[in-house]
Amino acid sequence: MDNPSRRPIIGVMGPGAPAAPELPGMAEELGRLIARAGWITLSGGRDAGVMAAVNRGAKSAGGLTVGILPDRERRGISVHVDIPIITDMGSARNNINVLSSDVVIACGMGRGTAAEIALALKAKKKVILLACPAAAQTFFRELGGAHVSVAGTPEEAVAICTVVVKRL
Repeated sequence: MDNPSRRPIIGVMGPGAPAAPELPGMAEELGRLIARAGWITLSGGRDAGVMAAVNRGAKSAGGLTVGILPDRERRGISVHVDIPIITDMGSARNNINVLSSDVVIACGMGRGTAAEIALALKAKKKVILLACPAAAQTFFRELGGAHVSVAGTPEEAVAICTVVVKRL
């Protein structure tokens, strides 16, 4: 890492309306673990789905959270976001999400999440897939090669992050 005193930023991307009932619980635990590691949690910042859950988890463990918002509306920002970044850029904010993250964890899958993963791989960022469908895992592994890892649990995702963060 260029600045050894800078805290790593872990971007957690996932659907705002998760179809899988286990995703909010996984995202909340992921947020707790990221905070306990001393890292910063970055998300889309909304009070919905994976974004809300990961921020809630991070704050419950005393973590710092950053939310990159797609519009200029302050309504709908998660109360657990410490630093809201208002972009008024719509989906273009996805590039800010991934470029500002040292590691990107996809918790679940949706169209926006898939776009963020593709942008992260284009930027040669490490991507960890957690609770993503097998077809998505296959596709992104073929597309990203060594830049893509698959985790079965939030603990495993954070363990992979730990290895990556040590190399920064």
